[in-house]
Amino acid sequence: MPTNRTNKEPEKGRRWLDSVFEDEGGPSPAAVWKLYERGRKFKEAIDLFETVNTNENFFIGKQWEGVQSNGLPTPVFNILKRDVCFVVSSITTDNLKVQATPLAASPETGKLAEPARILNEEFESIFEHNRITSILREFARDAAVRGDGCIYTYWDPDAKTGQKAEGAVRSEVVPNTRVYFGNPNDRNVQKQPYIIIENRDIVRLLRKYARKNGCEDWNDITVDDDNTHPGDERRTDDKVTKLFFMWRDEESGEIWGYECTRHNDVRKAWRMGIRLYPIVWLNWDYVDDCYHGQAMITGLIPNQIFINKMWAMSMLSLMTTAYPKIVYDKTRIPRWTNQIGQAIGVPGGDVSTAAKAIDPAAISPQVSQFIEAAISQTNANLGATSVALGDTRPDNTSAIIALQRAAATPSEITKQNLQQCVENLSRIYLEFIGEFYGVRTVDVETPEKVREAMEFAGLETPEEIPMEFDFSVFKDMPMAMKLDVGASSYYSEIASIQTLDNLLTQGKIDVVQYLERIPDGYVTDRRGLITELRRVRDAAAAPVPTAGGGGPVAETGEKVPVPAGGGYSALQRKVTEGEEVR
Repeated sequence: MPTNRTNKEPEKGRRWLDSVFEDEGGPSPAAVWKLYERGRKFKEAIDLFETVNTNENFFIGKQWEGVQSNGLPTPVFNILKRDVCFVVSSITTDNLKVQATPLAASPETGKLAEPARILNEEFESIFEHNRITSILREFARDAAVRGDGCIYTYWDPDAKTGQKAEGAVRSEVVPNTRVYFGNPNDRNVQKQPYIIIENRDIVRLLRKYARKNGCEDWNDITVDDDNTHPGDERRTDDKVTKLFFMWRDEESGEIWGYECTRHNDVRKAWRMGIRLYPIVWLNWDYVDDCYHGQAMITGLIPNQIFINKMWAMSMLSLMTTAYPKIVYDKTRIPRWTNQIGQAIGVPGGDVSTAAKAIDPAAISPQVSQFIEAAISQTNANLGATSVALGDTRPDNTSAIIALQRAAATPSEITKQNLQQCVENLSRIYLEFIGEFYGVRTVDVETPEKVREAMEFAGLETPEEIPMEFDFSVFKDMPMAMKLDVGASSYYSEIASIQTLDNLLTQGKIDVVQYLERIPDGYVTDRRGLITELRRVRDAAAAPVPTAGGGGPVAETGEKVPVPAGGGYSALQRKVTEGEEVR
C-alpha cells in the first residue's frame, strides 16, 4: 500500500510476532499465507462466498441463475433492488459532516480553538477530495447486499497539494470477501491481533513495486497457479494474489505493515506511523460470535423466489389456457381452419353440433392477491411503504410527513451505526494528519497585533492571512478533541439561518456577527463584506479630532460662544449678534 515510510524491520513488535508466528521470528510469506488460508476456511465454513455471490445475483436481477426452468417462463420482478436502494438512500440522504471541538476538561481550551477550526477545514477538504458521500453509499450498499461494508484508508505520498509538503489521505471501499480478521469471533476492528487484506494485482506492476521497495526476489513473482484458488472461475492468468498484513505493536501501540505473495516478499515490515487500524467495518445486522454480519437481502430471497415462481406459473397458465379452444366433429368437418373470413362447409345441414368453443379456465383471484400481499408486506417490513416511496397522493401533508418518519424508523439503528463509522473514519484521518502532514500553509484569522500594525500603516486588513501550521500537534492531541458527526443538510442550514435572522431582528447581534456565522455560499464575498463593515464600524467609533485642544473642527450645528473682552473679541461679539460695525 502507498506510504512515504522507508522499509524498516520491526524491533519492538518482534517479540509479539513470535507468539503469532510461533518460532518463525516475524512475518514471512509462508507464515502470512498460513494465516490467510485459516481465514478463508472460516469464510467457507459460514458459506460467505456462496452467500455473497447469490445475493449479488439477486440484486442485479440474475434471479434464475442455475435454476432448471423445465419449460416455465423466467420472469424477474426485482423488488429487492428497489427496496435496497430505498433503504440505503434513506440512511445516506444526509450530507454528514464532522465537527471537532476541544473538550471542556482539557487544559487551556482556548488555545485549542484555532487548531480545531483548522482541523475542521481539513476534514471538509478530505471529505470532498475522497467523495465521501459517494463512498458511504457504496459502503452501505455493500453492507445491505453482502452483509458487511469496509472502508480502507491509506496515505498517498505522491498526491499534489500545491505546497512543498506533498501527500494526501485516500479512502476506498474493499469487499468483505477480501478482508480477514485475526479474531473472527470479534467484530471490533481495533481489538484485532492482526488484519489481512487480499488483493489481485497485475504481475508486471507488482514486480516493479517490489523492486522499488528493495526486495531482492522481485523477479520471482509469478502468476497464481491452479492450487492458489481452486474452483475460482474468475481467476485470470496475468494476476497474482498479494496479501497486506497489519498488526499492532503491544508496547508502542503503533500499527506495522507487511506485504507479500504466496512465495515472495513485496515489502518488508515497516512502521505505518498510526495507532489505529485504517479499517472501518459496518455490519448490516450483527451475528453473534462472528465478525461477518447478515445482509438485508439474505432474508428476503425466499420472498423474491416465491413472487417470481407465482408469476411464472400464472404466465404459463395464461399462455396455455387463456384463449378459447375449438372442438369440432371430424366425421363431419375433415379439417378446421382459423383463417379470418374463411367459410367452413359442414355436410348434413345441422351445424349446431358440428363444432363448439370451450371457454378458457379462470385463474383464481387469490393468486394475484397473494402476489400483491407478498410484495406489499416485504416492502412494509423494510419501511418501503407506498407513502415512503412516493406512490400515494399527498392529500394531507402532516399525515404524509408523519408516515414517512414512521417508515424511516426501522432503519434508524443502521443509520446511527453508519454515523459511528464516519466518526471512526475521521479518527483514522486524524492519525494520518498528525503523522504525515508536517508543516503546511493554511489560512488563519488575522492576529490582533498584525491587524493593528496594518491599520496603522493604512493598509487594508484581510480577514485571514496565510501562515505555516505544524499539523504534528494533532498527534498528541486526539484526547483533547471530540468529534461529532451530524447532518449538514439543506434543512439544518435553513434552521441555522432562521435562528440568526431572529437574533439579528431582535438586536441580539449586529450585522458583522451575523455574517461571521452564516454558512458559506449564501452571501457573495462574505469575508470582504465583513472587512468593510468592520472598517466603517471602527471609523464611527473613533474620537473626533480637535484643533489645538479647543472646540471640534467639524461643524456640529451648534452656535459657537464668543468670549467677552476687548479688541477682536468685542468685534467678534458684535458680528455674531448681528450689530452693524462702524
